[in-house]
Amino acid sequence: MILAIHPITLPIEDPLIKFLIELVIILFIPLLLNKIKVPHILGLIIAGAVIGPNGFHVLERDSSVIVIGTTGLLYIMFLAGLEIDMGDFKRNKWKSITFALYTFIFPFVLGFMGGFYLLDFAIPTAILFASLFSSHTLIVYPLISGMGITKNLSVNITVGGTMITDVLSLLVLAVIVGMSQGEVGTAFWVRLGIAMVLFSAIVLMLFPIIARWFFKRVEDKISQYIFVVVMIYLGALLAEIAGIEAIIGAFFAGLALNRLIPHTSSLMNRVEFVGNAIFIPFFLISVGMLIDFKAFIRSWETLGVAAIMLVASIGGKYIAAYLTQRTFKLTANEGRLIFGMSAASAAATLASVMVGYNIIIGETPSGEPIRLLNDHVLNGSILLILISCTVSSFVSMSAGQKIADADKEDTVSGKGLESERILLPINNEQMTEKMVNLGLLVKTKSNKEGIFALNIINEDKNESSAKNAERILDGAVKMGAAADVVITPITRHDEEVVAGVNNVIKEKNITDLIIGLEREKGFSTSFIYNLYNGYLTNEHVNLLIYHAVQPISTVKSYVVIIPRDAEDEPGFFYALLKIWNIARNSGATVIFHASRPMLDVLERILKKSAIEAEMHETASWNDAEQVVLGLETDQGLIVMMADRNRFSYTSQMHAVPEFLNNNSLHNNYILIYPYSKTKENLIERRAVNNLDDFAAIGKVIGKVFG
Repeated sequence: MILAIHPITLPIEDPLIKFLIELVIILFIPLLLNKIKVPHILGLIIAGAVIGPNGFHVLERDSSVIVIGTTGLLYIMFLAGLEIDMGDFKRNKWKSITFALYTFIFPFVLGFMGGFYLLDFAIPTAILFASLFSSHTLIVYPLISGMGITKNLSVNITVGGTMITDVLSLLVLAVIVGMSQGEVGTAFWVRLGIAMVLFSAIVLMLFPIIARWFFKRVEDKISQYIFVVVMIYLGALLAEIAGIEAIIGAFFAGLALNRLIPHTSSLMNRVEFVGNAIFIPFFLISVGMLIDFKAFIRSWETLGVAAIMLVASIGGKYIAAYLTQRTFKLTANEGRLIFGMSAASAAATLASVMVGYNIIIGETPSGEPIRLLNDHVLNGSILLILISCTVSSFVSMSAGQKIADADKEDTVSGKGLESERILLPINNEQMTEKMVNLGLLVKTKSNKEGIFALNIINEDKNESSAKNAERILDGAVKMGAAADVVITPITRHDEEVVAGVNNVIKEKNITDLIIGLEREKGFSTSFIYNLYNGYLTNEHVNLLIYHAVQPISTVKSYVVIIPRDAEDEPGFFYALLKIWNIARNSGATVIFHASRPMLDVLERILKKSAIEAEMHETASWNDAEQVVLGLETDQGLIVMMADRNRFSYTSQMHAVPEFLNNNSLHNNYILIYPYSKTKENLIERRAVNNLDDFAAIGKVIGKVFG
């Protein structure tokens, strides 16, 4: 058989070879540049320029590149909305608004002055020219996310400000385009206002309802991921229908799904993995393909326009970042990170330039079209994209790494974080996913290998039981791996389940035990006996009893009931960390019901580590019962419990299991029994009777969730 080898001509048209070349670039560029400390983002852009139509013309920037690249851009904005901490965002909204005004006004003023006074543009053209520099693209967000500093205040401010300044700059584009076409009037403003309101309402209010309904009914992981991608594109499409850029729609879609995709879940890991591995690199390559180096040497005027654009954009962003740093007393590295993240001009800038370039407002005597933005601006924008992305990459990598290193140094020393070891006893497949998901929510961020899944085989030499245990534990291990967490399987033969669990606790130095209640059974008589005479005998272990009715990601809020004097318990603050982790990782609002002194304690902690929380004073357990009976759909319940002879124990606590059984709650609930005795190798496991000691506890809470 003779193999037919087709001659290869440039640009390559064979889809197999084209895709292979792009994948090779995505594979090797980061590996090479990481060794010389150069941001791989920059390398992918340059690679795109080299192989693109303006370089060696190896590949054409055709529809396939544009489609995948567009998905990458939407992905960047979606991840920014998805990963933003909504509690911090609301807490810092005025900081984000202030930064947005700085980063919109200063580049705009510099751009307008350059366009009107130096380039002699007409006022409408000068305004559109100036708006190019007010927007920016979070092209380095995947880099920042990889450093683990997305919860840093400077990142939160920048992401929030990006949404606002991009919307403002794109609104300027819409107005100027309308003016050039003679459409600006009362009807124009009414139509734009209604479209914006409808778009925001549909995405931010209807999307969460649809997503919650879908996630409750569809457990297939592939279908869940495809649903997320559909929502990204649907949000982008609705934005375009409303007359704004698609990237704003993707960002809003991320905000809408923020609370429904827990940050530690396997779905979040899939969303980030696919985006960072495929879509975002393709977008960077597609941006590079736009760069035309030859355009800069054809005309000195192009270089002059490009110089003005660089000063207006990068200079304006630097002024905005510096003023933000000074206004809110941020560190120098945080100020530099704000500048680095906001310095890149790509998506919105390019979109505005192309729109302005395609609008013809007249003709020259020779019949040449007069464009709203001319060829020099178009070519200058390409140089701006290249240089601004280069500056953004280097500055962000440098400042971000220093902030990440400082966070590591500031983390409370000791063995606490490393010694967190969570045990999940699982005896049937229906409980596997529920238990693993709760374990992923309550664990500390740094705990990547401290979760154990246990199956007790209490029938000697029963082959079917052994196979069942292997199947259950294998499922748990795979779920952990999907979230980038190692879950260690343990199979144990023992005559009694409780005895087997207690022995594993001792052998593995377990700090947290999560016991799952099957939905139909609830608190049986035998379980209550095992609880008080078995599980609670482990005095050094934090115990969580979990009853799951719906997927934990679909819970909107948690009602948390804390008894009087609970803060005097040795393990109270460690148990409180678990509630904080649930709130931070799921994005759910926490509604505390407690005594006034306890609420004062909680408010002091909130100042050090913000979550979305509400405070309600509850005088007695009778009041608490009414709160439980008033639980709404999609609310969860968390009750802080105590064993006998503890400070906060009351006789009503003993009746809580029976109360929950009798009222057949159609809600998820978690009962937390804090450990009753301290142990040296566990973080901050001591009673804190003096509120002056709260600085240390607040520091622990802040760092654990950071």
